[in-house]
Amino acid sequence: MAKQYAIINKNDPERKIIAQSAGFRIERPYREIELNNDFLLLTDDDDSKLILDLEKQLAEAQNANIAKEVFLSNMSHDIRTPMNAIIGMTTLAKKQIDEKNKLLDSLNKIDTASSHLLTLINEVLDMSRINSGKLTINNELFSLSDLLHDTLTIIRPQMEQKHHNFDFQVSDIQYEGLYGDPLRLRQIYVNIINNAIKYTNDNGNISVSVSETINDDKCFLRFSCKDNGIGMSSQFIERIFNPFERELNSTMSGIEGTGLGMSIVKKLVDLMNGEITIESKLNEGTRVEISVPFAYEKLQISTSSLSNKHLLIVMPDDQIRNTLDAYLKEFEITYDVVSSFSSAIDAITNSSFNNKPYDGAVLGKIEESIGDTFDLAAYLKKSFPSLPMVLISEDRWEEIEYRANRAGIHHFIPVPFFRKSLINGLNEMMSNDNTDTNAVSAPDLSDKHILLVEDNLINREIAIELLKETHAQVDTAENGKEALDKYLNSKIGYYDIILMDIQMPVMNGYDSCKAIRLSDRLDAQSIRIYAMSANIFAEDIAKAKEMGMNGHIAKPIDVTKMMQTIAQK
Repeated sequence: MAKQYAIINKNDPERKIIAQSAGFRIERPYREIELNNDFLLLTDDDDSKLILDLEKQLAEAQNANIAKEVFLSNMSHDIRTPMNAIIGMTTLAKKQIDEKNKLLDSLNKIDTASSHLLTLINEVLDMSRINSGKLTINNELFSLSDLLHDTLTIIRPQMEQKHHNFDFQVSDIQYEGLYGDPLRLRQIYVNIINNAIKYTNDNGNISVSVSETINDDKCFLRFSCKDNGIGMSSQFIERIFNPFERELNSTMSGIEGTGLGMSIVKKLVDLMNGEITIESKLNEGTRVEISVPFAYEKLQISTSSLSNKHLLIVMPDDQIRNTLDAYLKEFEITYDVVSSFSSAIDAITNSSFNNKPYDGAVLGKIEESIGDTFDLAAYLKKSFPSLPMVLISEDRWEEIEYRANRAGIHHFIPVPFFRKSLINGLNEMMSNDNTDTNAVSAPDLSDKHILLVEDNLINREIAIELLKETHAQVDTAENGKEALDKYLNSKIGYYDIILMDIQMPVMNGYDSCKAIRLSDRLDAQSIRIYAMSANIFAEDIAKAKEMGMNGHIAKPIDVTKMMQTIAQK
C-alpha cells in the first residue's frame, strides 16, 4: 500500500495542509512528527528515510524562500540605484540646459543607468520565462565574427573603465557560419565577461579565448574566460547556478546584480545542449569554460574579384597583421604590407611612380602625431580618387561611420575576422560599390508616407522625433481601430510603411494588421507593416509574422536597428 503523508503548519489553528501525497485522507489516523518549530508531519509510515527526505525537501524550500526574500531586497536596492541616477540626472539636465558639456555628461549618465536598469529587468523576465518553460532557442545562420565583435564592443567600455588588462585570443576557427541563437549566445558571453569585470579589482587581468573543434556534423564552439579577481568559495560554487544566489549582496560588496545571471547562463547552455564548468579560488580568481555544439555552414569562399589584384595593407597592430598575412597567403592574394602613416604614403607614391598602382587599400587603426587612419584615408582619397578602401577595426561602425565615409572609407571588416568575413569584405571593396553595406544613418525616405500607431503619448513623441531624420511624412494613430480607418480611407498606395504598437485600447496591433491584410484593397499585401512593441520574446515575434507583419522592432527602440528595418525595400 502506498505511503501517505501530509505537512501542516502546526501554528495554524485550522491545521491547513501545506503539502500532501496522492491519496492522502485526513480522516485516517496518522503519526504526528515535528519537522521543526513551524511544521508538523502526518504520516502512516515508520520509515525514517521518508522523514529525512521530507525534512530535506522542506529545508530546500525554506532556503529557496530565504533566497527569494534576499533577492527582493537586493532588487529593491539595485533597481532604485539606476532609477535614482536617471531621476537625479534628469533634474540636473533641466538645470544645465544652457551648459552643453554638463548637459551632455548628464545625458550620458542617464543612458548608462538606463542600460543597466534594462539589463536587470531583462534578467528577471528571462528567469520567469525559463521557469515557466516558455523560453525557446532560435536556430538561424549567424556569423561568428559578427557575434564576437558585438560582444567585445559591449564589454569594452566597462573593461576600460576599470583599467583591466584584457587579452582576447581566437584559434582553430574553421567555420564561422553557425546555426543557432546568436542573441542568446552573446548574452551568455557578455554575462560571463561582465562578471569577470565586476568581480576583478581595478587594473586586473582578464583573458578570453574562443576556439572550435569539429566532430562529424557538429562544430563545438569553446569559450573560456579567466580572471584574477576576488574568486568564490567552494561552498558557493555548488550553489552558483541556483536562482537568486549571490555570495555577497550588493549593499556589502558594492556590486549590483540580481543573482540570476549565472542561473540564466546555465539554463541557456543546457537548452543549447552545451556544457559549462567553473573553477575558482577565493582571492585568486575564476575560470569559466563553455562548450556548445552547432551545425555549421560549409565553407564556400570566392576570390575571383581579387584575382590579379595588388593590395596595400596598412596595419600597425602586429596580431591583426599576422592574421591577415596568414589568410591572404592561404588564398594567394598579392599584397604589400606597411605599419605606419609615412610608410603607407611612400608605398603608394612609389607604386604610382612605377606605374604599378594598387587596386585597393586595407587600413587598420593608426594613431600617430602625423595623423590617424581617417587622415590617411582622406589623403589617399584626394590623391587617388578611384582607390577603394576598407577599414579593419574593433570599433563600433556606428560610432565611426560618419568620419569614415567623409574620409572615403565605405567598407568595414570587424575584428575579430576569419577567412570568410575577410574575403567577403575585400570582395565588397573591390566591387567599387561605395554604397555602405554597414550604414546605420537615417535613410532618405522623403518620398514615403509612414503611419505611426502608438497609444502612449511619450513613446509617440519619441518615435516622431526619430522619424524626422528620415524626412518621411508621418501620420499618427492612437489605437489599432484608428489606424485601420486611416488606412482604409487613404488612397491606394498612399502609406508605404505602418509602424504598429501591439498592446493598445479599442483594437490591438495584431487585429489591426490582420484586418488590413484581409481587406480587398490592392495594396493590402504590399504595404510594409512592422510591429514596434515591448513584446520582444520569440513567440511575440513569431505571432507578429503569423498576423502578416513584415518584421519586429523592439522597445526600447534601438535607433540603428529601426533605421535599418525601415530602410529595407
